[in-house]
Amino acid sequence: MKLRRDTVEKEVIYVVLGVNEEGYREILDFFVGGQESAYVWQEILQQLYNRGVKEVLLGVFDGLPGLEEAFKAVYPKADVQRCVVHKVRNTLNRVRKKDQFEVAEDLKLIYRAPNKEMALQMFQQFESKWSSKYPREVQSWANELDVLLTFMDDPSSIRSVIYTTNAIERTIKEIRKRLKPMNSLNSLEAAVFDHSRF
Repeated sequence: MKLRRDTVEKEVIYVVLGVNEEGYREILDFFVGGQESAYVWQEILQQLYNRGVKEVLLGVFDGLPGLEEAFKAVYPKADVQRCVVHKVRNTLNRVRKKDQFEVAEDLKLIYRAPNKEMALQMFQQFESKWSSKYPREVQSWANELDVLLTFMDDPSSIRSVIYTTNAIERTIKEIRKRLKPMNSLNSLEAAVFDHSRF
C-alpha cells in the first residue's frame, strides 16, 4: 500500500491470522511498514508472544526466506506448514502449458489424500510419473514434503483452513480493495483501520 510519511512510498501490511482447534479464524495483529522481511516478522511474533499468545501449535507460511526460522525462534515447539497452494502455483509455473492440468490433478491426489500414508503413496506415483520430465520440480516437492504435509497430522475438520495461507491473502486483498480509491494514505494512523470488519 502507498503510505505518506515524509514521502509517499509503498509499504507492506503484515497480517497474523490465528486459527483455533475448532477452525475459528481471527486477526491477531497487523503491522504496516517497510519491506517484508523475516526480521520484522520475528519482532511481530515476539510482540504477540509478549501479549500472551504463547501456545501456538502450528505456523503456516508461504516460503519467505528466513520466516520459518524466525517463527521457530519465538515458538520452538510449534510445527511448521508450508503453504501448499503457493507450492502448487510455483510448480505449475515451471511446467509446460500442455502438462499443467495433469500435473495439478496429480498434485491434488497428494494434498487431498485422506491421510498422510496415502499422501506419501500418491507422491511416489507423482515422482515416478514426472521425475524424468521435471526432475527439479519433483525433487523440490520431495525436499519439502514433510513441511507440505504437516497439516495431515491435525484433525480433518480443520485441514482445509491450515494447509494454505489463502485466508490471509483474502484479507489483504480486501484491505487493498478498500484502499484502492485512495491514491495513498496520509499517515500511519490512517492505515490503522478497524480490522474487525475483515
